[in-house]
Amino acid sequence: MAVYEIKNDHLASLTRSSFIELGIREREDLQRLLRKQIDVISPDTLVIAEEFGQWEDSRRRVDLLGLDTDANIIVIELKRTEDGGHMELQAIRYAAMVSTLTFDKVIEIYSKHLSELGEDKDAEAAILEFLGWDVPNDDDFAQDVRILLAS
Repeated sequence: MAVYEIKNDHLASLTRSSFIELGIREREDLQRLLRKQIDVISPDTLVIAEEFGQWEDSRRRVDLLGLDTDANIIVIELKRTEDGGHMELQAIRYAAMVSTLTFDKVIEIYSKHLSELGEDKDAEAAILEFLGWDVPNDDDFAQDVRILLAS
């Protein structure tokens, strides 16, 4: 499907290209930019970790780990290829791995993420504010894991 730019008196077809052709890299470009503006692909989402892989004996990493305003965990997997390279299977595995995260563990994860970004912010207060909660509610936290794929 073509994408068009609106000109003064006509529509101009934009040239089709790929991330590879444009020299856009997965982690250094796409992931970095989406971390800062995740609402482009996932509105009402807070990125709580990047390259998350806190599993014993595993080198696997979730590109971006998020939390939505319904307190669900979101696994965000990015690929710069056109076919995604079996990213759906990878994301299902990651979703199973993060499905047991608790509110306290997410606070720990987000706190580390904020520290890595050099942000001096209270992780628990930021998450409570994002969720619109006054206090943690373990019964409503992380009831579902969502998967978001972008290729």
